[in-house]
Amino acid sequence: MPLAPLPTVLFEPLVRAALIEDLGRAGDITSDAVVPAGLVATLTMTARQPGTVAGLDPACLAFRLVEPRVEITVEQPDGSVVAACQVVATIRGPARGLLTAERTALNLLCHLSGVASATASVVAAVSAHKAQIVCTRKTTPGLRALEKYAVRAGGGSNHRFGLDDAVLIKDNHVALAGGIRPAIERARAGVGHLVKIEVEVDTLAQLDEALAIGVDAVLLDNMSVEDLTRAVSLVGSRAITEASGRVTPASAPAIAATGVDLISIGWLTHSAPVLDIGLDYAT
Repeated sequence: MPLAPLPTVLFEPLVRAALIEDLGRAGDITSDAVVPAGLVATLTMTARQPGTVAGLDPACLAFRLVEPRVEITVEQPDGSVVAACQVVATIRGPARGLLTAERTALNLLCHLSGVASATASVVAAVSAHKAQIVCTRKTTPGLRALEKYAVRAGGGSNHRFGLDDAVLIKDNHVALAGGIRPAIERARAGVGHLVKIEVEVDTLAQLDEALAIGVDAVLLDNMSVEDLTRAVSLVGSRAITEASGRVTPASAPAIAATGVDLISIGWLTHSAPVLDIGLDYAT
């Protein structure tokens, strides 16, 4: 399925706030002093290492908010796999404005491309199996929509966007509710008929209890590969299976081979290294 762009309204306030933060109280005093007024320049956003691109729309918006006359040509759209030294986009316009927006644009593009690249690495690692790679709610405050978009750009899928998406009963919920059964029963009585219910289990005994009551999905947390294999067999077609807990590109293939439907990974959004993309003057 083609990657659908995010509506601009979802990230415009974020980009605007980032520019305001960077401009401070007097604007870009360096560019205003050093760069001749009226000078028009052409700059290229160029990948300095291989990876997957994501975040061009907010990056381009940063340039346009500072300098509406800018002209941008995207060479490698979001979701593209790029090589080192490959041009991602070309930007032409008043030079002062381009330099003023540079850091905000690159902060967003490099971070989101890093998320997409990390996702793509794990997706490739499990490509021989049916498991989908999904992100979590472990996102940077304010960046959730963009980071989850970047996961999709890298070939992954999204878990919940927020606490109101679905019921996910975790270990603390179980403890405070007095057990898995009362937690599930209260959830079922408290939400609408369209809301899915997932429960986190740490042991096969907890899984048996959850399946006996009935849930839509089970989160198999920090289980060994052997226990995951047994868990998938126990579940059969009764629920969606999700594996979670310290997943890496190296460990993901063995986890996927157990037959789980989903593998959720928090570090895709909270700890993925940036993809190094620079803004260079095209002489």
